[in-house]
Amino acid sequence: MFGPLCSGHLAQAAAHLAEYGRRVVIVTGFFIPAGDPPSAETDGPPGALLLAQTLLALGIDCRILTDPFCFGAVVAAAKGCGFPTERLVQSPQPCAAGAANNAAASWRSEFLRNEARESLSHLVAIERVGPSHTAESLSRQRRTGEIPLQRFIDRVPPEHRDCCHNMRGENIDQFAGDLHRLFEEISEVQPGVKTIGIGDGANEIGMGAVPWEDLERRLSGEQSARVPCRIAADWNIVAGTSNWGGYALAAAVALLRGQVSALAPFDSRQQQAVIEAMVAHGPAVDGVTKRREPSVDGLPFLTYIQPWEAIRAKLGL
Repeated sequence: MFGPLCSGHLAQAAAHLAEYGRRVVIVTGFFIPAGDPPSAETDGPPGALLLAQTLLALGIDCRILTDPFCFGAVVAAAKGCGFPTERLVQSPQPCAAGAANNAAASWRSEFLRNEARESLSHLVAIERVGPSHTAESLSRQRRTGEIPLQRFIDRVPPEHRDCCHNMRGENIDQFAGDLHRLFEEISEVQPGVKTIGIGDGANEIGMGAVPWEDLERRLSGEQSARVPCRIAADWNIVAGTSNWGGYALAAAVALLRGQVSALAPFDSRQQQAVIEAMVAHGPAVDGVTKRREPSVDGLPFLTYIQPWEAIRAKLGL
């Protein structure tokens, strides 16, 4: 039986955000190339938007960043909940060519410098894929035992190292972009910025905070060693779906700020409208079924929304 991962990280992230949050950038969007049609998935943007709307209501400036593959779905979801579309940012899509990648690197550098000038305090990722481990990244992780280097070498072929994977262990670099690099580069631009990762499947930004072997043994299948992401965050929030992690962080920050009423508009009906708008106009697909339907990770909406309804009930909403 496995214990919880990253115990206490939600509380710590919420406390820091509640006390020191000034300007927040939330990175989201996970593209499903095998979807019908190929689209962003329904997990990620709804949680990002609810968190962003809550932060704005609490007086914390916030923007949402995604890539060209996922931008249409994020725009549709934003319109579905009344989030200002001028607060959505689309990154350029890096290509294989060196010149294009140099342009993407320049864009990232300029973006981070601009955000630093605007007093960026937190960089958050919600259901955003990041690259797998390398032998070097394994050596940088904190762990209580020995580095399982030989097991890693045996189980992860060189062509599957430092690559973004889906849960089947398939390389999806072509559709993943490079927004994970913001989490590596932010310390060089503004060392004081704190990072938060929210994920549910081990392949998301933030999961590098968990030792590779702890994630590998919790996953099933031959591909399990390839999936864990190497990008760490100061705090990593693990949830059943990433949207739930976004909901929980929003609720915790509002509670700590003494402004639970900021969450009042975001009831189950509002969340259903967000997901339906995302699916209809994005388009977007369920990341598990890969179908264009208003469900999340294979859960029908009435099942999916129950944790959020329970949180709201606990808060008296």
